[in-house]
Amino acid sequence: MAAPDSTPRITPEMIAAHGFTEGEYQEVLRILNREPTFTELGIFSAMWNEHCSYKSSKKWLRTLPTTGPQVICGPGENAGVVDIGDGQAVIFKMESHNHPSYIEPHQGAATGVGGILRDVFTMGARPIAAMNALSFGMPDHPRTRHIVNGVVEGIGAYGNAFGVPTVGGEVRFHPSYNGNCLVNAFAAGLADTDAIFYSAASGVGMPVVYLGAKTGRDGVGGATMASAEFDDTIEEKRPTVQVGDPFTEKRLMEACLELMASGAVISIQDMGAAGLTCSAVEMGDKGGLGIRLDLDAVPQREAAMTAYEMMLSESQERMLMVLKPEMEAEARAIFDKWDLDFAIVGETIPEDRFLIVHRGETMADLPLSRLSSSAPEYDRPWEAPTGRTDHAPVPDVAPLDALRALIGSPNYAAKSWITQQYDSQVMGDTARGPGLGAGIVRVHGTDKLLAFTSDVTPRYVAANPEEGGKQAVAEAFRNLCAVGARPLAATDNLNFGNPQKPEIMGQFVGAIRGIGAACTALDMPIVSGNVSLYNETDGTGILPTPTIGAVGLIPDASALIGAAARAGDVALLIGETRGHLGQSALLWEVASLDAGDAPPVDLAAERRHGDFVRAQAARIGGCTDLSDGGLALAAFELARAGGTGVALESDDLGTLFGEDQARYLIAATEGDAAAIETAAREAGVPVARVGTFGGETLSLGGASAPMAELVAAWSAVYPALFG
Repeated sequence: MAAPDSTPRITPEMIAAHGFTEGEYQEVLRILNREPTFTELGIFSAMWNEHCSYKSSKKWLRTLPTTGPQVICGPGENAGVVDIGDGQAVIFKMESHNHPSYIEPHQGAATGVGGILRDVFTMGARPIAAMNALSFGMPDHPRTRHIVNGVVEGIGAYGNAFGVPTVGGEVRFHPSYNGNCLVNAFAAGLADTDAIFYSAASGVGMPVVYLGAKTGRDGVGGATMASAEFDDTIEEKRPTVQVGDPFTEKRLMEACLELMASGAVISIQDMGAAGLTCSAVEMGDKGGLGIRLDLDAVPQREAAMTAYEMMLSESQERMLMVLKPEMEAEARAIFDKWDLDFAIVGETIPEDRFLIVHRGETMADLPLSRLSSSAPEYDRPWEAPTGRTDHAPVPDVAPLDALRALIGSPNYAAKSWITQQYDSQVMGDTARGPGLGAGIVRVHGTDKLLAFTSDVTPRYVAANPEEGGKQAVAEAFRNLCAVGARPLAATDNLNFGNPQKPEIMGQFVGAIRGIGAACTALDMPIVSGNVSLYNETDGTGILPTPTIGAVGLIPDASALIGAAARAGDVALLIGETRGHLGQSALLWEVASLDAGDAPPVDLAAERRHGDFVRAQAARIGGCTDLSDGGLALAAFELARAGGTGVALESDDLGTLFGEDQARYLIAATEGDAAAIETAAREAGVPVARVGTFGGETLSLGGASAPMAELVAAWSAVYPALFG
């Protein structure tokens, strides 16, 4: 039995502060047949919160498609692993750092980047690309400018110093994020398929080794904080935010990759949420083993740290490893060379126990499996959302004024103020950086390229969770097809409000169903991901935001599709236009209207049209998918990227700004356009000529404006708001 801590006795207030329900605490008492120590209470709290246990979402996550011939490792490890041929794999994941980024924007976002990079290189992959999906409150909200500047600075400071190119992402602004921003970080790396490392411990009596930076008090309780709503005590949560050092992380990566190449590693796990607790428990549980830790051996940067603090610290740049004992000296030498801590802090044991010893006393003695695989699981009550029956009105606005409203909004204006703060060219393999559809990185030493994208339209999910979930996957699929990439697999970052509210749980269930259906139909399985719940402040939740990150493979440069139109090109529209304005950018940006249903998603058409576009790569000069802002915004983007003008024939608002799905805008020469039209008719794919590129103006029907004027307005938004 564990010795009593020299810390406060367990009280109802303390139990509540650790996030337990009465039923959960009674289950702790039943498991232990005694009252827990303070350290044990903290360990249970860390492992049973939403962030680590997925207790409200596991039931539904199991319904997602996670396998396929291309999948080497699906969900359950630090990141997903997908075969890209030639004995190589891409390893990737997306994860949230929402609550920390609202409390302390710079460090919250920076450590989000650091954490996702560790998830990738702990599996033996060298990171080659990063992205971020950011959701902020309205620009005129008093905290937004501070949060935007801090988050962007934090992402740039960490990623740039570490040395990974940031090649894509998305940014949105909506009042629902005023009290709870979202910072979703994505990373991808490359590894050989025969040199991938996993986290399951194996072997009894094997040394458990602590690697990297020293342990401090930063981040204590961070995982529990991330599983709770915000209220007016938010500033008191600042000490739960971690502090990152990208230069230490860079050394840690190099040391870990060198150590892996030496053959000394049995299993390895990064210390992320819940730090030493979660990493040790997950390694032991996956291997069916127990773990004994001696906290006197843990490298510490602060004096007199308690067992509770060491077990729950989320200090950054740390890893936990099970080591081949005969290679200890060689492994230690590697970490000495990189000036990083290397300490044997415990061993694997045959019993199902998590045994924590500090200063000669047993501070925790728990059944390890009950902390992880046997954590609580809930089938929360949920309500199917009421279907939207209201019709989307057609606003009384001239088409050019509508386009000006879109490009003058921070949701659709130039993001270069942000992306210029990120290094997109480090490592020298970036073929296409942020701002032109999917980001593209060359697979070094080969002809292959990898494309990366992330997408979701939260207003669709709020109006119709199932169709919105489908659409998030479908748009990620289209973004990849539009650059010539064959979609391989996806990762998800499921950001929702309080799952104890049946209407919020209903959003989650509907979105999962839509995501699952789309991933199955588009052969794009979910191989990794993250769930972030309780994104609420004072009872007001965010829009449901299930971000989808996706990866595609381009076999060689000849299959790469451009992102810019040239003067003289024909504008071809692939897909059927019905003029769907429900939940459209037009309604929101022009009239502040949240009206109508989300656009329906025809998954068979998505697959057929995407495959067609990729097959026509050699004939396409530039391509973009149609999503927010419809045809008009897509045409502006293709023309701007090519430094030319565009004339669209229609002046109908539904035709120009409707957000019907499964559509692409293609720029091609007259000869190539005719060939594409013939191929489309033979394939049963809808195609229409909608205009031409060229000149110095943008024309919608009979009205026109100078492109230079529109581009200047589009470029000026972020510097004016946040510069």
